[in-house]
Amino acid sequence: MAEEEDYMSDSFINVQDDIRPGLPMLRQIREARRKEEKRQEANLKNRQKSIKEEEQERRDMGLKNALGCENKGFALLQKMGYKSGQALGKSGDGIVEPIPLNVKTGKSGIGHETLLKRKAEEKLESYRRKIHMKSQAEERAAEQFRIRLKNKQDEMKLEGDLRRSQRACQQLDTQKNIQVPREAWYWLRPEEETEEEAEEEKEQDEDEYKSEDLSVLEKLQILTSYLREEHLYCIWCGTAYEDKEDLSSNCPGPTSADHD
Repeated sequence: MAEEEDYMSDSFINVQDDIRPGLPMLRQIREARRKEEKRQEANLKNRQKSIKEEEQERRDMGLKNALGCENKGFALLQKMGYKSGQALGKSGDGIVEPIPLNVKTGKSGIGHETLLKRKAEEKLESYRRKIHMKSQAEERAAEQFRIRLKNKQDEMKLEGDLRRSQRACQQLDTQKNIQVPREAWYWLRPEEETEEEAEEEKEQDEDEYKSEDLSVLEKLQILTSYLREEHLYCIWCGTAYEDKEDLSSNCPGPTSADHD
């Protein structure tokens, strides 16, 4: 006889089942609902796909089959003397194949693609104009920089020639015992002045401010002309000539450009 089970043993006491009410039923309902949603979604996709495929198949079949006598338009053409495969027109120079069918699948209106194409072309043209204008602006900026640089170099050269002329004028005037220059700016101003010379310098300032109206080029032209007439000297030749005939014969001219 089999041994009777002890219902007070650990095998019965320690068993803990999940006895929460309704939990298994809720899981089953949730799983069934999820499967149904997936099935409906798959059916909807398949149905949409099949409709498009059927439309495409019917369209391709209709285009492949030639028109028969049951078609009213083809019957009228035959009554007018048209034969299958013949070109249209009285002289037979028209089209042979039917006008191709372009199926519009999008939702945009007629002419929308043309509008998009025109806008794309306008955008491209606008971009090209911007690039062209930018390139022209860069070229103008570069040209203006070159002009400013050249003007600066020319100005520095003129100032250097003027200082040379002032230095030469002071030396040549001193050799002739000329103590005061014809114009205050004919000579270079000394870098250091004594207290006795300061008072004399104030008197010369009244004459010097008048020379501020003259440009460097004008001062240079006046001073080089004075050196040629008074001292027969050319700063670009670096030579004091014997007489006016010697100056006119051997000096290329009264300007820097004449000596290039």
